[in-house]
Amino acid sequence: MPGKRLLSIAVGLSALIGATAATNAFAQTTWPTKPIRLVVPFAPGGANDLMARAAAEGASKALGQQVIVDNKPGAGTTLGAEIVARAAPDGYTFLVSAAGVISNSMIKRKMPYKDEQLVPVAMIALAPSVVVVPAASPYKDLKDFVEASKKSSTGFHWATAGTGSTPHFVEGLLQTKYGAKLDVVPYKSGAESITAVLGNQIEATSEASIVVLPYVKNGQLKALAGTWTQRISAYPQLPTAVEEGFPDIQIAHWAGVHAPRGTPDAILDKMAAAVDAAMKDPTIAGRLKAVGIEPIGGTRASFVKFTDEERARLGGVVKATGMVED
Repeated sequence: MPGKRLLSIAVGLSALIGATAATNAFAQTTWPTKPIRLVVPFAPGGANDLMARAAAEGASKALGQQVIVDNKPGAGTTLGAEIVARAAPDGYTFLVSAAGVISNSMIKRKMPYKDEQLVPVAMIALAPSVVVVPAASPYKDLKDFVEASKKSSTGFHWATAGTGSTPHFVEGLLQTKYGAKLDVVPYKSGAESITAVLGNQIEATSEASIVVLPYVKNGQLKALAGTWTQRISAYPQLPTAVEEGFPDIQIAHWAGVHAPRGTPDAILDKMAAAVDAAMKDPTIAGRLKAVGIEPIGGTRASFVKFTDEERARLGGVVKATGMVED
C-alpha cells in the first residue's frame, strides 16, 4: 500500500508539472491575442506616467499588440495596485509599479491587498532624485548642507511629497545615516514642495530629475547632488551623493512592471523582454534621457534582485525613522 500511495503521488506530481509546462508553452506561443492594459497608479504627466508610456510604445512594437496606459491615481498608489492585484492572471493586466509597491505595506496601517499578490516582471526606467535648495542658498554641495544643518539650532526644513514619498526616504537616510538635522514638512505633491523651495519657505527638498532640472538649468534652484549611483545623462556636471561621500544615498523615482500572482512564467518572460527591447530602442531611450530619465530594462531576474534590495533598503529606513502613515 505505501508503495502504491507513493506511486500515485509521483504520477500526480508528474501530471501537474506537465500541465504547468503545457500552460506555459501555450501562453508563449499564443499570447498576446488582444490589447494589454498597463495600470499607472499616478495622474497623467508625471515621471512615472512618462516612463509607462515609453514602455507601452516600445512593448507594443515588440509584441505586435496594442498596450494601453490606464491612469488610476489615488491612495498613495494603492488604488491602482489593488486593481492589478485582483485582476485575472492572464497576461492582459499589468501594474506600472513604483517604490510604493514595496514601501506601502511598511508604512500604511491598512492595505487592501497583500504584497505577494503582485510579482515583479521588469524594470522600465528611473529618474534620479535631485537634492535642491533655493538659488541664493550658500551651500555649495550636499556635504556643506548637511554640516550646516547640524550646526543649526533648530535644523533645516525639508519638504516632502507626503509620508513614504521618495523625498521622505532621502531625508530619512540623511538623518539616520549621516546625522543631518532636518524637520520634515509634508506637502501634497512634489510640485507643491518645489514651489515652497522656490519661494524660500523651505530650506531644501529632493525631487525627480525630470521635475527639477528645468529650474536648475535656468538658475531658479541650486542642485546639490543626485541621489542615484550614476550621474544624470541630461545633467552630467552634477555629482552623485555617493561621489560626495554619502554611499547610502542610493534612491530614485523608478518605474517597473508588476503582474498579478499566477500569471504564467512564459508571459512574464515575454513581457520582460518586450520592456527591455523598449528601453533599448534608440528613439525611446534618447527621448527619456533628454528629460532626465535613465532607461534601464533588463531581465525578470535583475528586477527581482532590484526589488529585493529595495525592500531591504527602504525597510531599514522605515525602522530607523519610525515612518508610519497616520
